[in-house]
Amino acid sequence: MERANESSLMGFVLLGFSDHSHLEAVLFVFVLFFYLLTLVGNFTIIIVSHLDPSLHTPMYFFLTNLFLLDLCFTTTLAPQTMVNLRGPEKTITYGGCAAQLYISLALGSTECILLAVMALDRYVAVCKPLHYVVITNTRLCQQLASISWISGLANSLIHATFTLQLSLCGNHRLDHFICEVPALLKLACVDTTVNELVLFVVSVLFLLLPPAFILISYGFITQAVLRIKSEEARHKACSTCSHLTVVVIFYGTIIYMYLQPSNSYTQDQGKFISLFYTMVTPTLNPIIYTLRNKDVKEALKKLLSGKLCSLQM
Repeated sequence: MERANESSLMGFVLLGFSDHSHLEAVLFVFVLFFYLLTLVGNFTIIIVSHLDPSLHTPMYFFLTNLFLLDLCFTTTLAPQTMVNLRGPEKTITYGGCAAQLYISLALGSTECILLAVMALDRYVAVCKPLHYVVITNTRLCQQLASISWISGLANSLIHATFTLQLSLCGNHRLDHFICEVPALLKLACVDTTVNELVLFVVSVLFLLLPPAFILISYGFITQAVLRIKSEEARHKACSTCSHLTVVVIFYGTIIYMYLQPSNSYTQDQGKFISLFYTMVTPTLNPIIYTLRNKDVKEALKKLLSGKLCSLQM
């Protein structure tokens, strides 16, 4: 029992990319660059969406939730990763590891559900345009966002707690740069069948059902778009489908990590994939959603010229 609790006393050593020490300086710059882009990009869109009355719509309400998620998610992981990449001691306390696991799981799970909610919003906007305002009222949007956050929190409480209760028998060298469930399971010195079953069930609920719902929604959206005769209206409808790009990037990388057998990819591959979806994806979201969006561009111009602030006075 004492050996099982040893890791909770000494914490963990995050091996990270120590096998590629020549890359650590490059990876530090990489993480810092994308972390700063995430902070600037997501925070800017959140502020613009709040200040500009024309962006007070259901779509931007959900986007604000998404960008807030990305800000918190990256902030949970990036600072510790940069410390370990540059510091001589690549350690994290047991409490720090537990907090990182609980928070990142909650935020990541919330995003899985939120992306499905956003697909529902796009379905109503394109397929039921005349009823869009009535259906996606403020109360319903708040309820759907709340469901996303609560489901993510519930998954984290269950999943992370199951993982942290495993006996590690003094094993504290975590072959990863963050505290993540698959890496922690490999440290266990006891049978992890129950934990792997929980991981599988959670993966189905959060990584298979939401993208399946999204694909079905976009199947109906595609049918509706093909029936639109106006070229301008069709282009506007198609522009809402940038959501699908985010879905493919987000779910694709996480499904690769969580639904494949651990022996089907090397540990280094897993680390670099984790680096992509934890650091790069949150940066891409505001770019993908707003790059071709005239409303956001106009709002940004107003913000830079000071007009938005004057509207709030």
